[in-house]
Amino acid sequence: MELEGRILVYSILGCPHCMRAKNTLQDMDLPYTDVRLDIYPKEVREQLKARTGKSTVPQIFFNAHYIGGNAEFQKLVNEDADKLQELIDELISTPPPKNAPVPPDPSTALETADPGEFTCQADEYSALVKELKNSGLIKDHRKGLTSYKKSFSGKDFVDWVVNTKGIERTVAVEMGQHLIESHFGHNIKSNVQFQDADVYFRLLEDEDTVALNGDKITDCKPLEVNLLGEDLRKLILNLHAAFLSRDGKEVDYKGMGNSDEFQRYVALARTLQRVKIESCSRNEKLAFFVNVYNALVIHANIVRGPPVNLWQRYKVWLNRLRLVTPPPPPPPVNLWQRYKFFNTVKYIIGGHEYSLQDMENGVLRANRKGVGMLTRPFSKSDPRLGIALEHPEPLIHFGLVCGAKSCPPIKTYSAAEVMEQLQLAAEAFVDGPDGCEIDMAKKIVHLSMIFKWYQEDFGNNDEQVVQWIRDHMQEGEKKNQLTELINGKKFKVKYLKYDWSVNSK
Repeated sequence: MELEGRILVYSILGCPHCMRAKNTLQDMDLPYTDVRLDIYPKEVREQLKARTGKSTVPQIFFNAHYIGGNAEFQKLVNEDADKLQELIDELISTPPPKNAPVPPDPSTALETADPGEFTCQADEYSALVKELKNSGLIKDHRKGLTSYKKSFSGKDFVDWVVNTKGIERTVAVEMGQHLIESHFGHNIKSNVQFQDADVYFRLLEDEDTVALNGDKITDCKPLEVNLLGEDLRKLILNLHAAFLSRDGKEVDYKGMGNSDEFQRYVALARTLQRVKIESCSRNEKLAFFVNVYNALVIHANIVRGPPVNLWQRYKVWLNRLRLVTPPPPPPPVNLWQRYKFFNTVKYIIGGHEYSLQDMENGVLRANRKGVGMLTRPFSKSDPRLGIALEHPEPLIHFGLVCGAKSCPPIKTYSAAEVMEQLQLAAEAFVDGPDGCEIDMAKKIVHLSMIFKWYQEDFGNNDEQVVQWIRDHMQEGEKKNQLTELINGKKFKVKYLKYDWSVNSK
């Protein structure tokens, strides 16, 4: 269809709501200009927010007419054919007026929007590790009643280096310390310091692990922390977008896992094994672990399948038996499957295993107990405790999951802007019906279960939680309503049912 006017769709890569809107336009034979906010400077995002009052995507314009997000667009398509046809007729005959938004200059797009090819630079210490493996030093040891499998002592290592390399003992000790600091191995009792004594160490590759990036130990030099986290997230989102159905509702995880692009991702994920995060700042840790957490969830869905409840298993069983009788109503969701998923899906990061629970509750929530947990993730002797934030960050709950009807206009999180980006994610979540709904007539505030499960992160009681939400909500009618209820001090809080459904084919 030829248009004198212009349709603008502001989106980000991998946003299913954006894809649904764009595919609807394609099905209607309506050409549009896609403005991907993730590849333009944040000024473009700020201009859009100033114009719409929204910090979510998609945002859709027909010439100067602001349509809204995907939900508003689909409502227009399905419920107001006359209004839609009126807008289309204008597009066909009328060029964009001066007050219509203008697409940004393509030359201003960020050059580093997508990761380049991963190239491995071999770490010189990987050759020393190979020699160590062939030295005969690595074997099962016993000290008193304690057994140390596939280990070597610090003293034996130093003796071996002195004899084979012909160097001073002090230099050999330094080499051993560098080996540990580079996360090729670690002290079995969690003491990071290398010692020239009968203290036992184990190579990372000799650990029994179920980590999804632990199938092969990388010989590559560790990459810079923040770029690695961002590249992993970008790669997996590119994959996700490529295998997302046209309606944006399902992901072909099987097809994704068989792709060459996924093997490229797997190779990059292995470099997490020896990345150095000990000296990272708070913001660097925030951006890194949010990016890696989100990437690991998709990685796990590809290779293990998403967590399912008993009812989903029951439906599979019925299909296999080819039963045609009407099935009984579904039993309650088995939250144990979810709990198991988040505790057993892991990556090796900086020489240690981190489950999804460890990243969220151990690192990002400053070692607080999560849902269903009886103890804190990290004990006092756990070396990962030194990686944990000193105090929890409530905003991470909106960066780790996009459960709203629209998405925040962020593809990855960067250390330099992570707090601003997480705030945008929070605004996107509470702006939608899945995060916060207000019934002014009954004076009831309906909140996501996230605010109940993690209440201590937001306040000591319902009133403080609602105040926190109000303080982190963008300006608009919903914020004004919440302010009115808070000032009146007479409102109730109820929690919305949480949707545990999955989107796999």
